Amino acid sequence: MLEVKDISKKFGDFQAVDSVSFKAEKGEVLGFLGPNGAGKSTTMKMITGFLNSSSGDAIVCGASVNDNPLEAQASIGYVPENAPLYEEMYVREFLEFIGKMRSLEASKLDSRIDEIIKMCSLKEVEFQKIETLSKGYKRRVSLAQSLVHDPQVLILDEPTDGLDPNQKHDVRRLIKNLAKEKCILISTHILEEVEEVCDRCIIIGEGKKLFEGTPKELKEKSEKGRIQDVFRVITTGQQVQGVAV
Repeated sequence: MLEVKDISKKFGDFQAVDSVSFKAEKGEVLGFLGPNGAGKSTTMKMITGFLNSSSGDAIVCGASVNDNPLEAQASIGYVPENAPLYEEMYVREFLEFIGKMRSLEASKLDSRIDEIIKMCSLKEVEFQKIETLSKGYKRRVSLAQSLVHDPQVLILDEPTDGLDPNQKHDVRRLIKNLAKEKCILISTHILEEVEEVCDRCIIIGEGKKLFEGTPKELKEKSEKGRIQDVFRVITTGQQVQGVAV
């Protein structure tokens, strides 16, 4: 469903992403890990067509982001970091607007919005203005808009950022349920989230892919089975006792 081929991005002389490649399939949650500034968000923006790549390409459900961006984007649901919302709109009004932008049939729009509101636990605030919502609820609205058109591929940049522990649990459960029928790429800096949600993970640092494998394979590199230790070794090069990378 998703294939990223040697994608790169330069901003002037700065190499933000350097020839990153990977694949993800239906039914899979692929975790995208790395320290701040590693190139995670930039890579996601290129996959979605929000940013043009300097070289390389992303293929989404058979469509090239470079050559057929609209066809590729029609298959993508995207939650960017610090997702902008039309805060003067009411929650339901905003989701209906997104549905119309995504060309949902008028006869199916109301029932689909009802389904999404229930799925994302927004019933209590559906007739509330977005500007009055907590950060956690705004994050849920952002996730809801990515699902309105029932995309085959979800690109989620820090989807649990700003949520309380109960809300994080609910979103992670939703992601796992959605993954049964979708391909999901999720960036996170929460290592427990990788173990709980992801089938595979990729670690990048300074724009380069440094590791690809399952959370179990990542843990096995440490005698203590601590993902955080291996992550620190891979991303910083620091030696940690009991870790072999």
